[in-house]
Amino acid sequence: MPALPDIQARVMDALLLRDGASWTALVRPTASLSALRRLQIYRNNMLESLTAALGAVYPVVGRLVGNGFFRQAAKSYISAHPSRSGNLQDFGGEFPAFLGAYPPAAGLPYLPDVAALEWALHRAYHEIELPPVTLERLAQVPPTEQAGLRLCLQPSARFVTSSYPLLRIWQANQPDALADESTISLDEGGVDLLVVQRALEIEFRQLGLAEGQWLRALADEATLADATRRALDVDPAFDLMAALGRHLGLGLFTETST
Repeated sequence: MPALPDIQARVMDALLLRDGASWTALVRPTASLSALRRLQIYRNNMLESLTAALGAVYPVVGRLVGNGFFRQAAKSYISAHPSRSGNLQDFGGEFPAFLGAYPPAAGLPYLPDVAALEWALHRAYHEIELPPVTLERLAQVPPTEQAGLRLCLQPSARFVTSSYPLLRIWQANQPDALADESTISLDEGGVDLLVVQRALEIEFRQLGLAEGQWLRALADEATLADATRRALDVDPAFDLMAALGRHLGLGLFTETST
């Protein structure tokens, strides 16, 4: 009798159409269903549940390409990137990169970025929200320690950059979007977005180049001084106090360390 991991691997290969024979002794027929038919039913249920999970995470991608295209892409994706977690919330993270290399989507160069935004939204929504740091708390930090301060971002914070008007595309494909929002020129310019969850609502914040560099540096645990230097390298006119005040007011920072 094969070991359990070997049985699981062989059945999974069969479900993903990677192996056409080695599984046959592992699936028992019934009086009414052959082993092959039983496997086909299981495979169909697996594909339908995983396709539905992708559709729930990527509704805008589905709307942009249509149901038939999306289902075919999902089938190819599931074969290449089967679920490896018992939690369906973890499934679908490679879909943006998959779409970038998926030949039928070559005529939609913005599609991977739309998918990246939807994945960021999905992950942000399921993160916890921590109590934000207040201006009063920062004021208690001695001036000699402020340059070495590290500001932690909310766990939900995600960054998405695109050379396309990504947020406009996403907004125009919401169920309540107005008809006059549906015409978008891809030449409108790109965006740098911060995606964050607050009170179970997703917020999108458009960032300037220096501001985005500053926040990413802080997210990478750079000190306030180092993050500010990186921002100033991008834009010598970067206003630290304005950026700090804006994001403190939005509750983005959760704790400090030195």
